[in-house]
Amino acid sequence: MSRPFFYRETEGIRISVRPVYLPDRSHPVQQQFVFAYYVRIENVGPLAAHLLTRRWLIHDSIGVETVVEGEGVVGQQPHLDPGEVHEYQSFCVLKSPGGYMEGQYLFVRPDGTGFAADIPRFTLEANQSAEPLH
Repeated sequence: MSRPFFYRETEGIRISVRPVYLPDRSHPVQQQFVFAYYVRIENVGPLAAHLLTRRWLIHDSIGVETVVEGEGVVGQQPHLDPGEVHEYQSFCVLKSPGGYMEGQYLFVRPDGTGFAADIPRFTLEANQSAEPLH
């Protein structure tokens, strides 16, 4: 089974996401379904960009919606020159075996102009492969 892969490009910033279900960390009887997601942020444009904040929208298939906002990603605010890449892994817990996530990263250019780069909507499904992504 091929793993799902989602990407979107905004103003020269390409964001790619690969989610995976983690059955060994999940407890379906207790309505805890754990998903990891692997994010790759690439500067494919001609100008540098500095990631300042994130805003995630997490939608659970039983109707639970959560907004997560904060500085940077996993404790970092990467500066990406043209051609540079930043990768990280995180996770979320749903109360049902499915849902989706989407959001935005707020970036600033060296001249002080800001822009929001869209994080593509990606699905979370408990039947996804649990193999590690490389």
